[in-house]
Amino acid sequence: MNHVAEGRQNFQVTLFIECRRCYYSWQSELSISQKTFLFADYKPKRARMGTAGKVIKCKAAVLWGMNQPFSIEDIEVAPPKAKEVRVKILATGICRTDDHVIKGAMVSKFPVIVGHEAVGVVESIGEGVTTVRPGDKVIPLFLPQCRECNACCNPEGNLCIRSDLTGRGVLADGTTRFTCKGKPVQHFMNTSTFSEYTVLDESSVAKIDGAAAPEKACLIGCGFSTGYGAAVKTAKVTPGSTCVVFGLGGVGLSVIMGCKAAGASRIIGVDINKDKFQKALAVGATECISPKDSPKPISEVLSDMTGNTVQYTFEVIGRLETMVDALSSCHMNYGTSVVVGAPPSAKMLTYDPMLLFTGRTWKGCVFGGWKSRDDVPKLVTELLEKKFDLDQLITHTLPFKNINEGFELLYSGQSIRTVLTF
Repeated sequence: MNHVAEGRQNFQVTLFIECRRCYYSWQSELSISQKTFLFADYKPKRARMGTAGKVIKCKAAVLWGMNQPFSIEDIEVAPPKAKEVRVKILATGICRTDDHVIKGAMVSKFPVIVGHEAVGVVESIGEGVTTVRPGDKVIPLFLPQCRECNACCNPEGNLCIRSDLTGRGVLADGTTRFTCKGKPVQHFMNTSTFSEYTVLDESSVAKIDGAAAPEKACLIGCGFSTGYGAAVKTAKVTPGSTCVVFGLGGVGLSVIMGCKAAGASRIIGVDINKDKFQKALAVGATECISPKDSPKPISEVLSDMTGNTVQYTFEVIGRLETMVDALSSCHMNYGTSVVVGAPPSAKMLTYDPMLLFTGRTWKGCVFGGWKSRDDVPKLVTELLEKKFDLDQLITHTLPFKNINEGFELLYSGQSIRTVLTF
């Protein structure tokens, strides 16, 4: 489009503008006169970074063995194969599940790149990918949704057959896209977000609203969705009910937020660390207690407090003994207890079967019961509509290179959620 002003000499300049953060680019004509700058013919284009089909060299936090610190390494990330997506990570959260690999509570091969709670931008796609394209802002999904298996097709199911919760460590074709120092590096739960770039199956990527802030929306990739969904989706908490949440970390606080959103009238937080009580009360708990404050079993303490009216309990620690405590704490006939915390691998649970015989319901919960590709974009939209506040869960933001500092904050109990930015 030409702009001609009488008595003035105008000319055109074509600009190429690239946003390094979100990997969009634009070409626009700029008409320039003596004092006037006007954008004309705005033509947004998808970014072409020149890396599609090529190996990318980048930084990643590699875990070389159990009980070792992360090592920031130069790695190579292969191009995506058919039905795969390569993603540039913008922000990633530190979750207790990642620590399970470090401590050996979750089975994994080494070396491995863990991390599973993130927001990124699609850099390139493999043959046959139809649901995302380069430039799309996305959330990697540790729980895929292929939309074909019986779990995906059942309205009550969400544990897709393509999930990797057992430490397989490779993509669908049985190989890895990561190498470091000439050695293959394992994937983690189909995501591996502690890397500047990662490769995922198309079923493990959800396109989200581009307006979402990566540092906040990344929590929807795991912690917040898992806890919030445990209350509103899995337990289906009813208005006026009494709920008890065992474990007041980031996921436990998200359970409290879900119970409050569902209309529970009494929400009791349980944790041995009283430093967590203030935040729990701030997000919606009505009261908090420590099991150490009474010689009685916690189930008796809660029964005395509530007049034996606890309808829902949530175990958000992943400790076998606490799972039984949570079950015994809900009403013996109509109570529901939800296991939210990831249990240790290859451990057996012992309990009195009378706890179930009387009528209690005991449920498991992966990713809050959400169907990941369908529901994650909706949760991001609700975040943008301010239906919930994730700022309350984020206590620290660090550069990616400081990942070991972030885990020390987790171990010391100082952080609820630490977000790493690239």
